[in-house]
Amino acid sequence: MLTVALLALLCASASANAIQARSSSYSGEYGGGGGKRFSHSSNQLDGPITALRVRVNNYFIVGLQVRYGTKWSDYVGGRSGDLEEIFLHPGESVIQVSGKYKWYLKKLVFVTDKGRYLAFGKDSGTSFNAVPLHPNTVLRFISGRSGSVIDAIGLHWDVYPSSCSSC
Repeated sequence: MLTVALLALLCASASANAIQARSSSYSGEYGGGGGKRFSHSSNQLDGPITALRVRVNNYFIVGLQVRYGTKWSDYVGGRSGDLEEIFLHPGESVIQVSGKYKWYLKKLVFVTDKGRYLAFGKDSGTSFNAVPLHPNTVLRFISGRSGSVIDAIGLHWDVYPSSCSSC
């Protein structure tokens, strides 16, 4: 009888673990095949995305830098073009990213849960639209490849951090 009870408890535990909701997802990679790989995966530990710096020229997204909490990530990409900087409002999150690419990234549009559209770059190339696979998740970090421009971008989604004292 004890064996049956232990077996039932073990099966119930395994079933509970199997139905736990998954929250992370990945969209991408959008762009061409060149450049050196980068990832901001460790930056997400500094907090949610709170600002974006995007460098653009007449044709491409040249460079990217993201602020996580109060700390800026390393800058990736080239140095030519104009640098644009946009801050998210407290508690605001990116819930969708769309854009265009050919061999390089040409346009990025970040959509927030407050209804803002933060657009960078030129409107030409192949379109993409990225959203998280799971409800109540937001953009947590980016990855991709870069050289003198941003060659490609990947978008990583997960739940908003439950606590961030410096955000």
